[in-house]
Amino acid sequence: MSVTVPIRSADEARGNASFEALMWALSRPGHIKALPRPGEPSLINALIDRECRVFCADPLLMPQILKTGAEIAMLDNADHVFAGTLKDVSILKELPIGSDLYPDDGATLIAQATLGESTNLRLRGPGVDGSCDVSIGGLPEGFWEMRKQVMRYPTGFELLLVDGDQLMAIPRSTDVEVL
Repeated sequence: MSVTVPIRSADEARGNASFEALMWALSRPGHIKALPRPGEPSLINALIDRECRVFCADPLLMPQILKTGAEIAMLDNADHVFAGTLKDVSILKELPIGSDLYPDDGATLIAQATLGESTNLRLRGPGVDGSCDVSIGGLPEGFWEMRKQVMRYPTGFELLLVDGDQLMAIPRSTDVEVL
């Protein structure tokens, strides 16, 4: 009896690598993980399927998002928000943050940022050994203060920051202190 082993396509291999980077980034807040390709497109197939509701501010990503079969939603009803380059912190007030019973109904915000530069932050919480200092730029002024106002643990949103082929995640359970 011979066993048939399916051969993964290049797209499947990239999707698996993106999913693995995403899971490691979420489990180790503040650590940078490499994506197989630059930008948000690497995350689309790892995050989205036809059961998801997606808001997308970047029209260039829309064809790939539509191929997943996901429902295109308004910002306040989206599971995943592809914000591109954030210009205004008010978007944070509109994100779904879940409820005490269903905190996982909070959105995942995917935004472009500059990792390793600008605002110095100290992260604490699950997945962080004591504390972790990071520098993140490219987000609008007041972003971290607004995030703090919006977050009411266990509710909140997951934050995925993309810088080229680099990914950093800051889950809702992570406390962020501006240094």
